[in-house]
Amino acid sequence: MKKLDTNSDMYRIVGCALRVYNTLKSGYLESVYEKALEWELLEAGFSVKRQVRIPVFYKGIELGKDFIADMVVDGNVIVELKAVSALSKAHEAQVESYLKSTGMECGLLVNFGNLKRLEWRVF
Repeated sequence: MKKLDTNSDMYRIVGCALRVYNTLKSGYLESVYEKALEWELLEAGFSVKRQVRIPVFYKGIELGKDFIADMVVDGNVIVELKAVSALSKAHEAQVESYLKSTGMECGLLVNFGNLKRLEWRVF
């Protein structure tokens, strides 16, 4: 995981997620947060693709079993959303697998389900 650079797009993306969390709080389905975050990101000037298929390869052969990333922002940041009580290592591994499969260098894992605060991890 990486530290968050306050002058980066990633910082702005987390800011959008914080606005969503501060407005909705926890308790909704992931799909609600996904749509709200898409709106915030578009308002902030980002391009957003939702439910992006990511092919998986094994020894150079496409397996035909795609990952589906929640969002790709500006074509280079994978954003994976959760609405669970706490993030786990398995959630982090999911983002790392998406990055490996796409060759993208930036990933963000965001959890709206924590009752006390928004959780995020930068990759």
